Amino acid sequence: MCGITGVYNLNGEAFSLHHLKLMAEAIAHRGPDGEGYFVEENIALAHKRLSILDTSARGAQPMSSKDGNWVITFNGCVYNFMELKQELMRKGHEFVSTTDTEVISEGLAAYGPGFFERLNGMFAIAAWNRKEKCLYLSRDRFGVKPLYYWFSGKTLVFASEIKAITKHPDYKMELNKQALNEYFTFQNLFSYRTLFQNITMLPPANTVRIDALSKEVLHRSWWDYDFTQADESMTFEEAKDETERLFKQAVTRQMIADVPVGSYLSGGMDSGSITAIASKQVQRLTTFTCGFDMSSVTGVEANYDERRDAELMANYFKTEHYEQVINAGDLSWSLPRVVYHLEDLRVGMSYPNYYISRLASKFVKVCLQGTGGDELYGGYPWRYYRIFKSLNQKDFFNQYYDFWQRLVPDGDREQLFTPTVRMEVDFNEPREVFERVFTFNSKLKYVTPEQQIQNSLYFEIKTFLPGLLLVGDKLSMANGLEERFPFLDNDLVNFAQKIPVRHKLGNLETQKRIDENEFRDKRKVYQEFDDGKNVLRKAMLNFMPEKIINRKKQGFSAPDESWYRGENADFVKELLLNKKTVSSEFIDQAYIQKIVNEHVNDKINHRLLIWSFLNFEMWCRLFLNNEKF
Repeated sequence: MCGITGVYNLNGEAFSLHHLKLMAEAIAHRGPDGEGYFVEENIALAHKRLSILDTSARGAQPMSSKDGNWVITFNGCVYNFMELKQELMRKGHEFVSTTDTEVISEGLAAYGPGFFERLNGMFAIAAWNRKEKCLYLSRDRFGVKPLYYWFSGKTLVFASEIKAITKHPDYKMELNKQALNEYFTFQNLFSYRTLFQNITMLPPANTVRIDALSKEVLHRSWWDYDFTQADESMTFEEAKDETERLFKQAVTRQMIADVPVGSYLSGGMDSGSITAIASKQVQRLTTFTCGFDMSSVTGVEANYDERRDAELMANYFKTEHYEQVINAGDLSWSLPRVVYHLEDLRVGMSYPNYYISRLASKFVKVCLQGTGGDELYGGYPWRYYRIFKSLNQKDFFNQYYDFWQRLVPDGDREQLFTPTVRMEVDFNEPREVFERVFTFNSKLKYVTPEQQIQNSLYFEIKTFLPGLLLVGDKLSMANGLEERFPFLDNDLVNFAQKIPVRHKLGNLETQKRIDENEFRDKRKVYQEFDDGKNVLRKAMLNFMPEKIINRKKQGFSAPDESWYRGENADFVKELLLNKKTVSSEFIDQAYIQKIVNEHVNDKINHRLLIWSFLNFEMWCRLFLNNEKF
């Protein structure tokens, strides 16, 4: 819902409406339904509106509180706004709209910036306090809605997307090479920097305050995940029943809208469970699936197309169902569009997300997504079980760090970069960034398997999940579509953290007893135990066919391993291995040649790394060279 941007000049200088509009226009795709501006002395706020609640002019932003002290520009949706509204009305506050925006502005007037912590939803908010001459920026618990800022020492510029910040006349485009080092280690950024020099992402559940007197960006973190306080007295039945109740409540909450709401339907349990509940809330739910042309696909990728399972579920729940079929040629057309909108490069082959959100946007303005269930309920057991031989912290960090070097391991990174970049980056820093993610159980020398799995759950929900959410937001909003995530409901998350590990992983006790030395292939051992989300599976039995509940996990990924060796091989070489390759200033072309040759010759599957090379090359063209598509 919407895009926001703004400027606060701490030196007292006014900021021109003309430049503010240029910044807002850069994110116009996020809000095609309207726009609004607030310029007063040295503060400037802008809003591009995607109308979801109260589509009338009464919901326009920026919006002021009735007492005139607060002006806000807001992106997101607050699902508990009606309860908060009733509370504020009892305190004497009056409302003229049915928006959640007005609840935020009046809540700030009543309680101050601590009100952000009471919001159950997804949000990125900029709030100007006219009395204090102070700007607050705040982001939701889980980081669903992005918010970036650049602080020059005299000016703070913020936006939902980086491209709005780069339109500020004082910002100078430059690559952050240390962020590049981190990205090519993890295919992600575990810190909150970006590839754009000096532009920072505001961490989830953080509020920053800045005023002209302090001239500092003061962070306050007000919430974090905690898997260490599991209720070991909780029975499996209690966990199952409460999960069912809270999940139904979460889906129902997130159906609130004054526009059509649909749901993605992959054929798996998470999206299927959402569809099961949502289909009871509306007369005819619209669902969407993305599939792939499998005519030239071989190996394990031959099972990547989920259309058949999705069609069976659509028939079971009687939804109005639409499908998008992607073929190998769709990569070249979509790549510049995906990178332009993503800007902040993150996990995995994301262009299918762009296509399915484009499809959904033709029929609905809001679409429910299943992201979050795996991270909360232990959906990646083959990752967690690798810790059973590393019950001291040092070994755990070593094994887990080795696993999360998804692209280029430490030993190869000197070959990856050009000599100039090698001189400027610290190759030890990704390991330091990795270890800083962990905030609990880190002082214990020896820990139990349950405690290490708690470490794993925390790490992945703090790193991998934000990457998925960022991709989801950027590529859906590129098409004027709002995605919502029922698994990321405050009440459901609070409870899921308290569920003992043994209820989430059905074969935990078996894994503890396994002697891995008896097996030739340890990876096969890990993958045999696809037993994650055990309690969630049982909780969904009342809504879903058992066949779907027990289906093996399938990620949402195109069969690019096959396509990079076949139909897209020439496209990969043309983009990465010629005289026009812009990224060769930073990435050694001999290393790229080696990786491409190994993949094309069927020696090693480098699909993740090749995708990242393609993304970074396109990033260089679009943002460093300012090329158009």
